[in-house]
Amino acid sequence: MEHYLDYAATSPVLPEAVRAAVAAMTEGYGNPSSRHEPGRRAGEALKAHRAAVARAVGARPEEIVFTSGGTESDNWAIRAAVQAGRHRGRHIVTTAVEHAAVLEPLRELEQQGWEVTRLKPDAAGHIDPDQVRQALREDTVLVSMMLVNNELGTLLPVAETARAIRASGCSALLHCDGVQGFLKVPVSVKELGVDLLSLSGHKVGAPKGIGALYIRNGLKLKPLIFGGGQEGGLRSGTEPTAQIAAFAAAVEQRLPTLERDRAAMEGLKEYGLSRLERAVPGLEVLSRGDAPHIFAVTLPGYKSEVLVRWLSDRGIYLSSGSACHKGRPSHVYAALGLPKAKLDGALRVSLSPASTREDLDALAQALAQAREQLFPSLS
Repeated sequence: MEHYLDYAATSPVLPEAVRAAVAAMTEGYGNPSSRHEPGRRAGEALKAHRAAVARAVGARPEEIVFTSGGTESDNWAIRAAVQAGRHRGRHIVTTAVEHAAVLEPLRELEQQGWEVTRLKPDAAGHIDPDQVRQALREDTVLVSMMLVNNELGTLLPVAETARAIRASGCSALLHCDGVQGFLKVPVSVKELGVDLLSLSGHKVGAPKGIGALYIRNGLKLKPLIFGGGQEGGLRSGTEPTAQIAAFAAAVEQRLPTLERDRAAMEGLKEYGLSRLERAVPGLEVLSRGDAPHIFAVTLPGYKSEVLVRWLSDRGIYLSSGSACHKGRPSHVYAALGLPKAKLDGALRVSLSPASTREDLDALAQALAQAREQLFPSLS
């Protein structure tokens, strides 16, 4: 039997999303920009799908632009925001625990002369809103802060950051990578006070290759792709209607049960933490996670990459951190300032509404066996 505990990396495509994609490819195959009847039907469907995603974050449909995924949304938001503010300043604020899709474009901007302040978390992975207030300057043009950390499950103070920006008097835009929070915790662009919000489909039961960027109404950004003027002229190219249909279907399936699913995952997370602490001698909790679906533990003295492979051979699938690290050490865990032995043994467990106690029982039993059968590292 297999036990999948890596939903923060990706999720299986929901049956409803599969059916929506197939229907879009076989029945709604028209080009949404075409003026004939198949095109009109495709255009009407696209309008409905955009509205569905917009409702999930409390936005207007025209504020949602479809992209190829969270990475594109993050890159576009950052580049467009600094381009828009380049005449006001060249300072950016972010955190040391952002996804690589945020940190890498910021690193490139640094090479082009921009100054980036990276806020460091405390030992539990939290960012204090006062850190943001102290970092803001008159020449700050962008703050980029994720909603839920993808490796620790911690919530970052996005709404407090929005208030701090307004109170400071600087004109910085606020971008939020909402990929791990979307449909896991309530997300409202108005309550968060963000100007830009990145979303991804494959974390919530849609196929890979589809995402969205919320762009606050009235915010003028440079287009990402020039061409035929699709997506409000911001991202030209014929829309991937099948992926968009699947994305909207996944959203419509998950949104009505958000609170119920959130409570279920929270209870399951607490069960898993308790079970692991009882069953695995020496295991320590790195983060209990504020979000309901992610927590991190460590088995000091053991190598996480060895543990991940050992568990995988037994049909138990999780990660040592973000899948985007591809075996490299996690900058998120390193930012916590913990001893090397704890960082080396770090494991991320991530859940979905489909997860079960049996999944976590299997993990606890297997990790207890690993501790008995594997040799600890000498480093």
